[in-house]
Amino acid sequence: MNGDPQIRRKWHQVLRVFEWTTLGVIVVAAALVYIFYNELRPKVIFGLRQDFAHALPLQKVPSGIPSLKAEDCGKCHKEIYEEWKTSYHAKAFTDPFFRAYWKKDNEVWICLNCHTPLANQQPHLVTDIPRNRVEKALLVPNPDFDEALQQEGITCASCHVKDGVVMGPFDDSVAPHPTKFDPKFRTTDICYRCHQVPKGPFQFYSVGPCGTFPEYEGAYFTKERNMICQSCHMPEVERPMADGGPIRQGRKHLWRGGHDPEQIKSALAVQLAAAPHDLRPGTEATFTLTLINAGAGHKLPTGDPDRYFTVEFEVVDRAGRVLKHQSSTMGRWIMWQPVIVDLYDNRLPPLASGQQLAAFALTEREAGSDAANVQTSATPSPDGQTFILNGEKRYITNGGIAHVLTVMARTPVPGTSETKVTAFLVTPDMPGFEVVEARMPKCGIRGTATARLAFHNMPVPAENVLGQVGKGLRVGALAPLFRRQLS
Repeated sequence: MNGDPQIRRKWHQVLRVFEWTTLGVIVVAAALVYIFYNELRPKVIFGLRQDFAHALPLQKVPSGIPSLKAEDCGKCHKEIYEEWKTSYHAKAFTDPFFRAYWKKDNEVWICLNCHTPLANQQPHLVTDIPRNRVEKALLVPNPDFDEALQQEGITCASCHVKDGVVMGPFDDSVAPHPTKFDPKFRTTDICYRCHQVPKGPFQFYSVGPCGTFPEYEGAYFTKERNMICQSCHMPEVERPMADGGPIRQGRKHLWRGGHDPEQIKSALAVQLAAAPHDLRPGTEATFTLTLINAGAGHKLPTGDPDRYFTVEFEVVDRAGRVLKHQSSTMGRWIMWQPVIVDLYDNRLPPLASGQQLAAFALTEREAGSDAANVQTSATPSPDGQTFILNGEKRYITNGGIAHVLTVMARTPVPGTSETKVTAFLVTPDMPGFEVVEARMPKCGIRGTATARLAFHNMPVPAENVLGQVGKGLRVGALAPLFRRQLS
């Protein structure tokens, strides 16, 4: 039969169809990939918004001052000028970190709209952005480009000069140049343009690439504490705004942020606890380091999506030898290709406002005051990177509305058939977290929401263990109860 010419002819036809079909599939796939990367997926890691898609309009030098350069402003505003020189606003264009990232992105023009925001500072002007495709923008040479002014980054004129007038937060200024009051200096509007970068198509961020504003708890800090961005990043000061001027309540032009260790320290509350408290030589001890974002209205760190903290914790003896070392990283884990997806975010949320609620998840059907009888299980993954939680909790105060929960679960003791209770830090956005009942019925105390929760194969990172594995009953509020049960 193999020698039958008719059968061979049919097989030949089948193979030809297969070859052409395969080739067609490859061509279509290649075309789709090309269209996706060149027509659909943005070339940059953010989307466009009208207010920063173009540079700030070309500004004329106000009468009475020689130029837009910060040095000329500093002739009268000496203290402000000296503060600005130490700030990252002054280094916005020359900062090596920015330059490295900008070079990696082929020095795309859009970055300059925040790092050198004035049209006077940019070598090209954008005349059109077809279909909002940054790489297809039509650029023309800028005849008014000032290279020296570009080096100043976010300079005085970036915020204070508009249409030949110096704008500011006061309505009674007397100066050798035209002045005008602008209310945005007393609000967060002055910061919004560059500190809230939106996401674009096929970019699945949780808050945007640089999402400080969505993280900012404006309702609490603005309404209840009368705070704005400038309250922390431009501290108030009483002084003359210019030589010979009246003493006013103004602000320091420092803009300290995540790059400044002292600013970080002012936002973080650090707690170190040891168990037992009365440490003696040879005693086994557990140390718990707790970091709380007690002073910032946004997550820590914030801003650039690649920013992260690494917390190093070491126990050393009197001779300086390291007995124990542990490190943890707090930041965002993002998948960049083929689409952008926020995979994981363990940054410190703002807790000082009271809008971020915590819950303590201990109680179960068979475990209330008998804390050691917890049955919720936490099984470590083969690589030890996560624990898989399964079980149910009930009568958990704020359990259905909390932003973070301490959950008690049983973990296996290696090499034995025993299990011990471990404390985990859990957030409601973890896969497998379920609020079964947001408000369980009670005989009284109905003003509090006590919830029933369930965990279905919920993965929790190993770094979310509070204290030590198997010693969860020594954590926080349970420690006195645990001691009473042992006595």
